[in-house]
Amino acid sequence: MTEDKNNYLVLVRHGQSEWNEKNLFTGWKNPPLTKLGRQEARKTGVKIKSLGLSFDLHFTSELVRAQNTGEIIQEEIKQEIETFKNIALNERDYGDLSGLNKDEARKEWGEEQVHIWRRSYDIPPPGGESLKDTLNRVLPYFEKTIRPELDKKKNILVTAHGNSLRALIKKIENISSDDIVKLEIATGEPIIYSFFEERFVRLTI
Repeated sequence: MTEDKNNYLVLVRHGQSEWNEKNLFTGWKNPPLTKLGRQEARKTGVKIKSLGLSFDLHFTSELVRAQNTGEIIQEEIKQEIETFKNIALNERDYGDLSGLNKDEARKEWGEEQVHIWRRSYDIPPPGGESLKDTLNRVLPYFEKTIRPELDKKKNILVTAHGNSLRALIKKIENISSDDIVKLEIATGEPIIYSFFEERFVRLTI
């Protein structure tokens, strides 16, 4: 892969966190990875290593679960990558839902209302962000900070969160607002794009 004229953008959702394991809304709260989460990060690193990519830069959020995922990947691929942390890549802020058990939230507000908060594009939970709000902070950072590095032919690793990555993928793949909320981003599965002449092409590995 590294012998052609393309360079690469690799997106990775963090591994399972302690609050994921407990079925809690996490958002901007900062629990660490579980043992399974660390294993998922290592699994991702093994897959990336098999591609033979050498990374120039690593971008991640201000949250430890994404940072630790990137650190574990670097251990697996045996590369020390210059890393930049920014709040713009944080998970969607779930506001008043943060720290609540998802089943208990459904009992309190109703399954339909919680589903709307979780899966609508532009309706935020109380005190929190919608996916649209998340996109509006992620994309300016991507365009100002990450995209110029891709234009310089650098290989970029991004370790972040389900919703901040949804925002990037919406932009990169030109996905509609209706369809992007249906997109599931798995842990342990790197999403890889080749970049050449201002075009992103998603690769299958």
